[in-house]
Amino acid sequence: MTVQDFPALNASLNATSAFLMLAGFLLIKTKRIAAHRACMLSAVIVSAAFLVCYVIYHVQKPEPTRFGGTGSIRSVYYAILISHILLAMAVVPLVLRTVTLALKGRIEQHRAWARWTFPIWTYVSVTGVLVYFFLYRWWPAA
Repeated sequence: MTVQDFPALNASLNATSAFLMLAGFLLIKTKRIAAHRACMLSAVIVSAAFLVCYVIYHVQKPEPTRFGGTGSIRSVYYAILISHILLAMAVVPLVLRTVTLALKGRIEQHRAWARWTFPIWTYVSVTGVLVYFFLYRWWPAA
């Protein structure tokens, strides 16, 4: 694997995590607790793999990737990027707390935390994929 492969891998991991979270959400709504648990723990593992790959990529390629878009799309990109970065910093402790509560069987507290964690985590995963498309597919720098 080369350094150029990491952005697509990271986007794939983010997309997989988002899919697993959505599946987990639908499963808990239908009271399929064991399947929900499996999906959500898988989403945590996939997100952790993303985090490791993200760090490896940025250690190997410390210079920033330039956005090639111009005009109003530039504002859209930076609004998504800034919100993605800020919420990505917040989501790690939120996920850890939410999962810990579930594993300890503190389900009411888990639900209360999940009401905040799930949409933030989903947003971070989906916008991570969008950032990839903005940078590498739709408006790559020249």
